[in-house]
Amino acid sequence: MDLDAPHSMGTTIIGVTYNGGVVLGADSRTSTGMYVANRASDKITQLTDNVYLCRSGSAADSQIVSDYVCHFLHQHTIQLGQPSTVKVAANLIRLFSYNNKDMLQTGLIVGGWDKYEGGKIYGVPLGGTILDLPFTIGGSGSSYLYGFFDQAWKAGMTQSEAEQLVVKAVSLAIARDGASGGVVRTVTINSDGVTRKFFPGDELPLWHEELEAHDSLLDILSSASPDPMVG
Repeated sequence: MDLDAPHSMGTTIIGVTYNGGVVLGADSRTSTGMYVANRASDKITQLTDNVYLCRSGSAADSQIVSDYVCHFLHQHTIQLGQPSTVKVAANLIRLFSYNNKDMLQTGLIVGGWDKYEGGKIYGVPLGGTILDLPFTIGGSGSSYLYGFFDQAWKAGMTQSEAEQLVVKAVSLAIARDGASGGVVRTVTINSDGVTRKFFPGDELPLWHEELEAHDSLLDILSSASPDPMVG
């Protein structure tokens, strides 16, 4: 194991819009090569009171981008005398990502609420493209979730439905993606403010081979007096 490797957030990050706001979610595993450097990291960063950022890829790269954007958004808010819109925050992140695309290895999801457009989600993948989407997923765990989201996401969801979808999706990715793990954190943003929720690993739903097998062939063979297989 290379313990000196850069910290990487091989991860699962999700942004979902619903009828009234947005829900952001992420797992918490930060890795250094094959070594788990932090099993409870927080990958959802506050940029302003109404805009948050989900980070994936290189931990250092995503942190420096969020620090710079947070600084400039603070100046922007003071100059305008009102909170920044989600679109302004997303465009700042796009500029940093695009202008430094040869050096940065990070994919980001911007989500928030403002009085002009309501809840908005923007994806900023590697290279600095900006995507205005009703929902988006990123990180190494996203490859396991595209088909699931095509089936599960629907327009006009309630807040509860959106939150349940995000937690379910992150737990699915944790079950399949070795680079995703730990706990699940969500941030819900709407006109009433921001709500953070925490879901420990032992409270997440289990999937597939994580579930304990019942009435399997191994159970039959290991029993004291197995029933005959044939009559």
